Amino acid sequence: MATWAYLGLQDSASPLMEQLIFFHDHIMTVLVLIVTFVGYIMSTLFFNSFINRYMLENQPIEVIWTSIPAVILIFIALPSLQLLYLLDEVNSPSLTLKTIGHQWYWSYEYSDFLHLEFDSYMTPTNELSDSSFRLLDVDNRTVLPMNTQIRVLISAADVIHSWTVPSLGVKADAIPGRLNQTSFLVSRPGLFYGQCSEICGANHSFMPIVIESVSINSFLNWISLSTEE
Repeated sequence: MATWAYLGLQDSASPLMEQLIFFHDHIMTVLVLIVTFVGYIMSTLFFNSFINRYMLENQPIEVIWTSIPAVILIFIALPSLQLLYLLDEVNSPSLTLKTIGHQWYWSYEYSDFLHLEFDSYMTPTNELSDSSFRLLDVDNRTVLPMNTQIRVLISAADVIHSWTVPSLGVKADAIPGRLNQTSFLVSRPGLFYGQCSEICGANHSFMPIVIESVSINSFLNWISLSTEE
């Protein structure tokens, strides 16, 4: 999760987020090179005493400064399109999680396992333990197995919400009457925090998301205990 002094992206916990970080670094490298080059050209104009009063056009230069930006845009667009298709693709999911946004909490359903469902509310400040995070912890965490392809079906019961977990590279709108789909694979165990990212009313800031990534055996044990209850 991000802390108060965190200036960059959160550490990735999924292959999709790794690719998003790589693409961000790729774009930033291109931007730094462009800004450095343009800054150098602009600075030389202040000290250049050579002029040509009769030069009205120079077609080779115009071809160069038209073609080079086109090549740069292609250099950016190709990995962008590849990443866009990766984010939209759902490959044979092993587990389906249904997520419904409410004002102001999330409800989850594991329809693959005997109709297991629960609501997830933010933990009030007066009930937090010393190791909990204010405005981020919930009473019922969403437990998911690591190294497993997860499909999430997202909708809403009242207004538009957005189910977002930055470290997993996941952000999908929860729209009433519409079913959105996204998928991800959690590559390591841990707790991954998210929040609703669409202004949905007075308590928009108080409906966090907590993904608890565990081993497959621990997940199956949790499922068996939860269904017994």
